[in-house]
Amino acid sequence: MRRRDFTILLAGAMGGWASALHAQQKTMPVIGYLNTASPGPRPVAAFKQGLSESGYVEGHNVAMEYRSAEGHYDRLPGLAADLVARKVNVIVTFGPGINAAKSATSTIPIVFVASDPVGEGLVASLARPGGNLTGISLLTVEMMPKRIELLSELVPQASMIALLVNPNNLTTDSVIREVQEAAHAKGVQLYILKAGNENEIDAAFAKFVQLHAGALAVAPDPFYNTQREQLVALAALDAVPAIYPWREVAAVGGLITYGPSLTSANRQAGIYAGKILKGANPADLPVQQPTTFELVVNLKTAKALGLTIPPSILARADEVIE
Repeated sequence: MRRRDFTILLAGAMGGWASALHAQQKTMPVIGYLNTASPGPRPVAAFKQGLSESGYVEGHNVAMEYRSAEGHYDRLPGLAADLVARKVNVIVTFGPGINAAKSATSTIPIVFVASDPVGEGLVASLARPGGNLTGISLLTVEMMPKRIELLSELVPQASMIALLVNPNNLTTDSVIREVQEAAHAKGVQLYILKAGNENEIDAAFAKFVQLHAGALAVAPDPFYNTQREQLVALAALDAVPAIYPWREVAAVGGLITYGPSLTSANRQAGIYAGKILKGANPADLPVQQPTTFELVVNLKTAKALGLTIPPSILARADEVIE
């Protein structure tokens, strides 16, 4: 074979190899990860762990497209539309991002971590979601009475408690109703504080001080979890005994937290995303519910507030931070 013919043959082979490689890269499935705020390392790591349990590793056989609204819920529809335009294979999203994704597509599978998926109209039922959505329910609304019970046990002398809610969250009205009933059952007065941004959180704590309320319950909300350090700092500054939904808040100085594990929920979301990439239909994947709940107490914060944690709470605590 002449050198010129060999060169042409080699060039053709390399071109074919490059085309095959490009095709392989192009067919690598893509997951759109849509969050209301910049996700911390723990939830993303947990999601990737679940994904790996289903046989997918980012950069190896699946690609990720991350989008964050940075706490501005009005940006979510545009971010969801962008992921749909990029033709991602699955969208994984949380809180208010779910409705943005649902409005943007009725065909791309959506895996959610939601507060009350049936109540919010996201799925037909937990057992058979129907449509293109499934995921994990955090039982947000159902958990609020238990938090009020714990708060009353922690601060029994409080005749008034306040509830901090985000008016931009679709579950807020349901949360308020549940807490009103729980407060009435405990014989305590309830005051509703609303905050949807950093400045409003500052104003809410100022109002709490004016009210001379005895304790504060912080409603579950993705934005509040993002602002957990601000919440904890204000609670410390104003000596506010407060209960929060997620252990991540206790880890940065929150007094007491009670709720399902966000790490576990993100891991399960990763497992579901992997199953869908393998061909599972989201309509047939039942919505998962947490089976374990974390009660975390921060004794250092209690001491700073001059509070003694009742033995009954300490005995039930899954974690005590000293």
